[in-house]
Amino acid sequence: MSPTGSNHPRRWQPNGRILVFAGFFLPLLLALGIWQLQRAEEKAELMEGWQDASAAVQWADSKADQLAIGQPVALSGRYDEKRWLLDNRTRDGRPGYEVLNLFVISGGERIVVNRGWIPAPRLRNQLPDVTVPAGEQRVMGRVADYPDPPLLGAAAGAPAGSWPRRVQALPRHAAAEQAGVLLPPVIIRLADSDQPGAYRVDWVPALMGPRTHYGYALQWFSLAVALVILTVVASYRRTGANNDKYNG
Repeated sequence: MSPTGSNHPRRWQPNGRILVFAGFFLPLLLALGIWQLQRAEEKAELMEGWQDASAAVQWADSKADQLAIGQPVALSGRYDEKRWLLDNRTRDGRPGYEVLNLFVISGGERIVVNRGWIPAPRLRNQLPDVTVPAGEQRVMGRVADYPDPPLLGAAAGAPAGSWPRRVQALPRHAAAEQAGVLLPPVIIRLADSDQPGAYRVDWVPALMGPRTHYGYALQWFSLAVALVILTVVASYRRTGANNDKYNG
């Protein structure tokens, strides 16, 4: 006796609903995969720019709202006396602050400069001694966002009018209000610890690396291939007895 189904070969009999389903999702999966490849290329360029300090642009020749986060910049000016101590910042398990300093750019524009990390004194009611470099300075840094507010609210800062001020976050509007000046939509993080006025500077780019995007692209393309295979398999049906009886 021949095996079951040997007399009923599979034939191409596509199901309309399956084809509509595949026709909708296949372009979507391919588009997502291509988008992830494009994102990977963009991140690779950003990472290359992060590592290439020679790509620095002059702040005076740029528009702040057109500078990408991580863009190296150079600016000349002087440090102001207005300083903020960004609380709850640790390095190597040790508590400390990031020093945010108002910087007066040559020409009069103001911007907030993150000078890096400084350890906290042993007593909570004491603030670290944060000096302000005197005179005209030329600094190199990278464009960064203002520190985000904490999710569970902010602790009380230093009394109004005293500098430096301890803060849990420093949104743009708060910095502008406290400093009494207009501020650009970004701040500057000093490039390294050799910059004038720098403390401990060890920033790393807050970017998802290109390999992650390549991995996502592979996932989307794999799903697209799986969808094609399943559609083809589902469209080949075995002709059975039910079909034969309708054929006479």
